[in-house]
Amino acid sequence: MGIGNFIYVILLAAVTLATAGISIWRRDGYIGQLKYILPAMIFPAVIFIIWDMRFTEIGIWTFNPKYILGETLNGLPIEEWLFFFVVPFFSLYIYEILQQKLIRFNQPNIFVALTLVLLVVFALIAYFYRKNLYTFFTFFLLTIYFGYTTFRNNFKKNFPKFYLSYFAALVPFLILRGILTALPVISFNSEHIINIHIFTVPVEDLAYFFLLHLMNITIFEYLKIRRFF
Repeated sequence: MGIGNFIYVILLAAVTLATAGISIWRRDGYIGQLKYILPAMIFPAVIFIIWDMRFTEIGIWTFNPKYILGETLNGLPIEEWLFFFVVPFFSLYIYEILQQKLIRFNQPNIFVALTLVLLVVFALIAYFYRKNLYTFFTFFLLTIYFGYTTFRNNFKKNFPKFYLSYFAALVPFLILRGILTALPVISFNSEHIINIHIFTVPVEDLAYFFLLHLMNITIFEYLKIRRFF
């Protein structure tokens, strides 16, 4: 085992430590909300890990043994399991910071209109690319959950911060995912994606991150609201 085998886990550790370190330094209380953060991460992680295991099994993507530790759980590298906790940890943090800093920024009707447009776009992509498994499942599940969320009136007020935090979190996400796909730690079967990339990151990854971030936030907000009852 060489230094290269530690790359994936080192990246995940760096992101986690940076997020926790910044929060502690700022004393913003994010770490103190772990009782809401952890449950908000677990349910989406279960869904994405099962999805990941199945797509790994049928060859939608593969992992390069040069850049992973070699330890697997149900056929999936242990680093990939951790990925679905590390990414929500920093993306939820960005969302929380924006909630604190932009308290008065609230234009829900504009963002609901944007959401309705995106719902149509996502549904059309799922339909027209239904033969590309990664593309279809990503946009299909995104359309369903996004639609469910849109018509839950109690979440509409959170749409402005959700969108802003998604685009802000895209920066670290693209850096992390860009390194993973450039080395590559993970490689995609070109028959199952649109083959449109942001740098080396398939556009489908941006959509699944959208879905993951949305699921994390909706559960996080639900749990925070319930604490008052």
